[in-house]
Amino acid sequence: MATTVIAVANQKGGVGKTTTAINLSACLARLGHRVLVVDLDPQGNATSGLGLEKAPGGSVYEALLGAAPLEERIRPTAFPNLEMIPSELDLCGAEVELARAEQNLSRLRTALDPLRGADRYPLIVVDCPPSLGLLTMNAFVAADAVLVPLQCEYYALEGISTLQRVLDQVRTHALNPYLRLLGILMTMYDGRTRLANQVVDEVRRYFGDLVFETMIPRTTRVAEAPSFGKPILEYDPYSSASAAYELLAQEVQGRLERIRQGLDPVAAPAPAANPSSSHAS
Repeated sequence: MATTVIAVANQKGGVGKTTTAINLSACLARLGHRVLVVDLDPQGNATSGLGLEKAPGGSVYEALLGAAPLEERIRPTAFPNLEMIPSELDLCGAEVELARAEQNLSRLRTALDPLRGADRYPLIVVDCPPSLGLLTMNAFVAADAVLVPLQCEYYALEGISTLQRVLDQVRTHALNPYLRLLGILMTMYDGRTRLANQVVDEVRRYFGDLVFETMIPRTTRVAEAPSFGKPILEYDPYSSASAAYELLAQEVQGRLERIRQGLDPVAAPAPAANPSSSHAS
């Protein structure tokens, strides 16, 4: 089976991006897929969230500069079918180094090519930094699909139009013409509040079927899990968040199968709109 690369991205911080990358990967691994998580965020939260150390020289940094093969950076995790390329603080310098490098937007794709060719991992999940800098752009050029976590808050839609434009530019400038928006995931959902439901309704109105049916609830348990180096599936398998991520993994699996068949990831395209022009009130 060919490798599919998913970039988990949102330039806004605090939306559950890393939490989603960790827990979705763990649930996909539980479904039997061999998954590689690439922590592309210099903060390294996905690394610690899966119980690994941020060791100097252990990240994608040297591979992005063409100085070492990416395969040498792969580390096992404590969870079956789940491996990782951790982050490190030196990754902060990659933006500066990449700015001076040739083909600086396709370095990650080049580094991942040997892993794709070997079909070692059906799924590679890239946790992107909370920005649209060179590291995130490398993820977009390397990815087959982008998953966007969106927090159920008043300003949830701010920045989405910018992200859409960037994805369009990646496609139209031939950097990655096959890049798809896999879907938008509503996170930190509290169904007891009017605001959360208004935000979900507004996002669904703009993006239609691109919004996943599954929503990730706001719970303290999912926030606690990374401090123990475990995905929620292991930390509290009977929690509502664990059940939600398991459902999300099934949705993602279905959408990826459609992409592999050359189809749109969802049954119908999202309606054209500018989501930055309105907010829930």
